[in-house]
Parts: sequence; C-alpha cells; structure tokens
Amino acid sequence: MKQLVAFVLFLIMLQACEKGAKPAASPPSGGASLTVAAVEGYIAKATQLAESVTAAGAIVPAEETELHPEASGRVVRLNLPEGRTVQKGDLLLKIFDEDLQAQYRKLETQLKQAEITEQRLGELLKVKGVSQQEYDLAVLSVQTLKTDMELVRINIAKTELRAPYTGIIGLRRLSPGAYVTPATVVTTIRANAGLKLDFSIPEKYSQLIRVGQNVEFKVEGSASTHNATVVATEQTISSDARNLLVRALVRDSHGLLPGAFAEVSLTLNNKPQALMIPNQAVIPQARDKKVIVTKGGKAQFITVKTGVRQSGMIEITDGIQPGDTVCTTGVLFLRPDSPVKFSKVE
Repeated sequence: MKQLVAFVLFLIMLQACEKGAKPAASPPSGGASLTVAAVEGYIAKATQLAESVTAAGAIVPAEETELHPEASGRVVRLNLPEGRTVQKGDLLLKIFDEDLQAQYRKLETQLKQAEITEQRLGELLKVKGVSQQEYDLAVLSVQTLKTDMELVRINIAKTELRAPYTGIIGLRRLSPGAYVTPATVVTTIRANAGLKLDFSIPEKYSQLIRVGQNVEFKVEGSASTHNATVVATEQTISSDARNLLVRALVRDSHGLLPGAFAEVSLTLNNKPQALMIPNQAVIPQARDKKVIVTKGGKAQFITVKTGVRQSGMIEITDGIQPGDTVCTTGVLFLRPDSPVKFSKVE
C-alpha cells in the first residue's frame, strides 16, 4: 500500500515539472556575417634578397704528405726536427747502404778498365789490328757498366728520405736503429704557407657555387671572422649525403691550425627584386599555400608559391604582385569576399 502511494506522488510531481518547463529559445535565422574588427596588412614590395647558407667545414693544409722510405733496411741517421721547418731537399732519414756503396765502387773500377780497353781497341781498329766486332763489344761493355752504375746510384738514393717541399715536420714515428720498410710511416710534413677550407653544401645549391666566390668562416675558440675564396668543387654529388664538396683558399691563415672545425657562411642566389611578405600572412593548405589579398575592400584567397624563408619574412615566387596588400592578422576569421577594414598597414 505504501509503495502505491509513493508511486502516485511521483507521477503527480513529474506532471507538475513538465507543465512548469518553458521551451528554449531557437537561434535567430539569417544571422549577420562575422565581422573582423581589427586586421593588419602588409604591402608586398620587391627587395634585395641574399640567400645565406651555413655549412660545416674543416681547415686543411695547402700540402700535407705522409712520408715513407722507398727501401727496406736499418735506420742509421735521423733528421726529423718535430714542429720545425725544413727546406726542400733536406735529408730526413738515411738507411744502411754500405753494400750498395761497395757494389758501386766495384762497378766504377770495372768501368775504368773497360774504357781503357775500348780506347786501345779503337786505336788498333784504325790500323786494321782488330775487327769492328771486337771494338763494338768493348763499347757495349762500357755502356753496360755505366747503366749498372746508374741503377746502383738510384738504389742508393732510395735509402735517403728527403723533404719533398719546404714545410713543417710533424711528430716522428720511429727511433734511430729501427728497421723500416716502404710501408713504415716515418712522419708527416705540411706546407707552412697557405691553408685550405673544405666544406659541403646541399645538392640544391650545387649550381649556384662559383669559382672566385667569397666565403666567410669562424673556428672554435675565436670570435674573428676569416675569409676564403672558392677555388674548386668536387664536380660530383656524393651519393650518401647528397652534398657537393667545395674547396676554398684561406686568405689570412694567421692563428689557424690544420684540422680545425670551421663554421662556414656563404651567400648564394642573390636576387635584387625578390617579393617578400611576413611569414604569418601565408596560410598552409593540404596541397598548396594561400594568402589573403584585399581587392575592392574584400578578401580574396590567392594560391601562391614560396621560396626562401629568412628572419620572419618569406619569398613569394608566384601568385601576387608588388603593391598588393596582404592580411597579416585575423586571417583565421576572414572568409572569401568578406569585407576587410585595416587597422594598420605597413
């Protein structure tokens, strides 16, 4: 009985709530279009654009050679002043060559005797005392001995390691008395005049680099800016990194050491009439990019192509013309053909 009374009371309260409820107001039809109160604009104009590229490079010596002996043997003399300059042709290393010297002296004695024999046979040939064949054999013997002596002289020269050019000797890798072969590294020599700068640039800039172009770079631990001149390129794109290797000649090498890391800056693709607008004026789309241009006081969405982006500005290569006013703020609230009122135009 109590449950029935409670159910009846619940129904009475539910009917009272439905009668007291009021219908919600429906939204007005034909509402007014959205009006943007403040829109800023920018007048597109042609300016000079210099595209800067930053690359990693390294300082390399003008000449650097790893020195090896040409012959095998025991080192009997070393002249390797580490970190000091040597002149071209200076003797740096000497290998034992007494056996070759003895062979040379033997050939020298034989040559003297052969020359005397040749001279005697030549006098006899004049009076028909010997045949022409005997004299020719004597001449051949002299020439053969001279050739053998030249060969021994070359082998003796191979026991000497001389500086290929004037430069600075690096750290020596051996001591007197060591046995060396042509595979043994003795030391390195670096030219003390001039340095080079090697760096790589992306493939897309490979057609813009020119011989004679100026390059600026900095090295770690120094705030000074150094200059170099492009002298050559590798003439092939690396297949792994898709970069082009460039070599430049350093103009002032004071305070620079070979092997140092260099941060390279160079200017490419200088355009005197590049059309630049602020970055925020460009609206990225799924397949293209658009900007909002005002024509007749109304917004027009124009598809554009972009180029170089730098320091808050972006290059427009196609779509708008110099003098067009593009919207830089409020672009998310504008619609095609909606009225535009600028609060500020730069």
